[in-house]
Amino acid sequence: MSSNSFPDPSSVRYGGPWTHRDVHANGIRFHVVEADTPERSDAPLVLLLHGFADFWWSWRHQLTGLADHGYRTVAVDLRGYGDSDKPPRGYDGWTLAGDIAGLIRALGHTEATLVGHADGGLVCWATAVLHPRLVRSIALVSSPHPAALKRAVLRDSAQRATWLPDFLRYQLPRYPENLLTRDNGAEVERLLRARVGKSWSRSAEFTETAARMREAIRIPGAAHSALEYQRWAFRSQWRPDGKRFMATMRTPIDIPVLALRGEQDPYLLPATVRRGARLSPHRTLVTIPDAGHYAHQENPIRVNEVLTTRWREQNGVNGSPKDDLVSP
Repeated sequence: MSSNSFPDPSSVRYGGPWTHRDVHANGIRFHVVEADTPERSDAPLVLLLHGFADFWWSWRHQLTGLADHGYRTVAVDLRGYGDSDKPPRGYDGWTLAGDIAGLIRALGHTEATLVGHADGGLVCWATAVLHPRLVRSIALVSSPHPAALKRAVLRDSAQRATWLPDFLRYQLPRYPENLLTRDNGAEVERLLRARVGKSWSRSAEFTETAARMREAIRIPGAAHSALEYQRWAFRSQWRPDGKRFMATMRTPIDIPVLALRGEQDPYLLPATVRRGARLSPHRTLVTIPDAGHYAHQENPIRVNEVLTTRWREQNGVNGSPKDDLVSP
């Protein structure tokens, strides 16, 4: 592919032990990827939500790993990403939560466990607050509560130094889109390399992941859509809808919450992840060794192990593997 051409959205439909589907929800079409498992009407649904400048591929290890434990596991290209629709609007917290609520229903379920990384984790938090009857539990990878993150950036100079520069740079018009897509998406690889552990950054899997992320961000409209998540988060703070959203997000959620952070994550600091205990009283914090900001990719064996065992320990549940994530 030449540097002057742009990938087709369907280019992210990589083959594997999964099935690609189109699902309509909340007024748009979503590309979802479901692990190939025998049809089971009682299989609990787990939705996997990727982070900034990423796409469903981020969850390849969890798609198969969680499905092996009896879950119906579905990874989503969020609004604006990958092969999902890229409408000009709808990148606010209210609409993004509505997207996930709509997907749960469109997939034929009345509730789901949500697992999210970074920005995808923020969508998990929002969905749990705004649509509590549809969310049984949430697991977050490198994604503190949005109110806790805001407080950390305002009050912790170390967290502000790692998080704020890129966030502010993305508020400019046009320049960030060009930054993310020029040189065949080299900026996305720079961000990835800066935030992962050193050992994984030298691996063949890192090289493959970076190449696929670089291609996915160059799909027409993907970079702009990704940046709109960041722009709404900034601009809405001075608008009534944003103030109302943040006030609503301070509602404590009465469901199990599992918060994972890579031990080597230079981007989200330990103190930031620890904040917000009052807003999620049933939260368990777990540090993932040998991993940075992308722990679910850097140490997938440990992350999958935590996702399928720690929740049962937290809730004192004895039962089959399918109970681990979803038991009350």
